[in-house]
Amino acid sequence: MGTSLIVASGKGGTGKSFVTSGLGITLARLGQRVCIVDADIGLRDQDLLLGVENNVVYDLLDITEKHCDYTRVLIPVPEHDRLTLLPAAQFARVGDMDRDAFRRLIRELKRTNDFVLIDCPAGIERGLRNTLSEIVDDALIVCTPDDVCIRNAERASALIEKKLGLRPRLIVNRLDDELIRAGEMYSAQTVAQTLDLPLTGEIPEDSMVRRAALNHLNPADIMCDSRNAFTRIAGRLTGGNEPLPGFGTGKRSFLRKLLHRKLKEVIAVND
Repeated sequence: MGTSLIVASGKGGTGKSFVTSGLGITLARLGQRVCIVDADIGLRDQDLLLGVENNVVYDLLDITEKHCDYTRVLIPVPEHDRLTLLPAAQFARVGDMDRDAFRRLIRELKRTNDFVLIDCPAGIERGLRNTLSEIVDDALIVCTPDDVCIRNAERASALIEKKLGLRPRLIVNRLDDELIRAGEMYSAQTVAQTLDLPLTGEIPEDSMVRRAALNHLNPADIMCDSRNAFTRIAGRLTGGNEPLPGFGTGKRSFLRKLLHRKLKEVIAVND
């Protein structure tokens, strides 16, 4: 029996779906059999992130409404023979989904996969929270290191603990080493202490993410800092104890000090 794991956030724009797809690819590359379930109904994007948007025929609601068997909906991801996607419905709401049918689906997917990654809507919509109870084994919250996101992540964490009985693990995304050193951005450790959550991953700000998207590639499929971060996180999810990089908190080498560029001053403009 595999592990079902939700990837959640307190608000949109944290990179939650980006993290879900990257982890799915990385876990599959490490030999795990993985199914990504896009539960962000109405805002479907996992098919785009995985490059299979042209292969979508049926979606999640077709299963829960018993239009077809789930095996007809699963989409194999090219180049990753252990990874499949179950896409969300594009024109629907969570309330349109049959709760019991969704629970049966997740239980069935757990029988045939090592990991079932459920990409949740931002804020974890109420109807989905109730649906997920008793079928989810683990939870990740993706947060960026800013006050608004941390505040919303705190609410999401409280909901997960109350409704699902799980203490989420934290992934902090879009960390900038230089801004942390300058005291302008929270470190991942500070965010974890503020939320009182175990820190499972740190993902740096990475210009290669945008370049990968422009070339219709997932960052987990190219050599970049994000791919390295996903590898560390996937290692922890599979029982390893990969060290956290501690962006902005370690000592810089002499070469990095020499090449360091001074940050521009932030100046408010009064028109």
